[in-house]
Amino acid sequence: MKNFLDIALIITSIATVICVVLQNRGSGLGSIAGGEPGAVFSARRGIEKVLFYMTIGFSALLIIFVLVRILAF
Repeated sequence: MKNFLDIALIITSIATVICVVLQNRGSGLGSIAGGEPGAVFSARRGIEKVLFYMTIGFSALLIIFVLVRILAF
């Protein structure tokens, strides 16, 4: 069980970092597709919205795994 939690923590933390880095507004997904880097962002749509929710999910999962790891062992 301890090894499973350690591996889950590593995978979840890497996924959280990747999601946060991809959300960088200045050089985010809009500029990859050719959008202007200084454009005004009014709402998240499409992949940016999914990425936002994935970041929240991975962060919550990371906190749960950390708490379980600390309290269980």
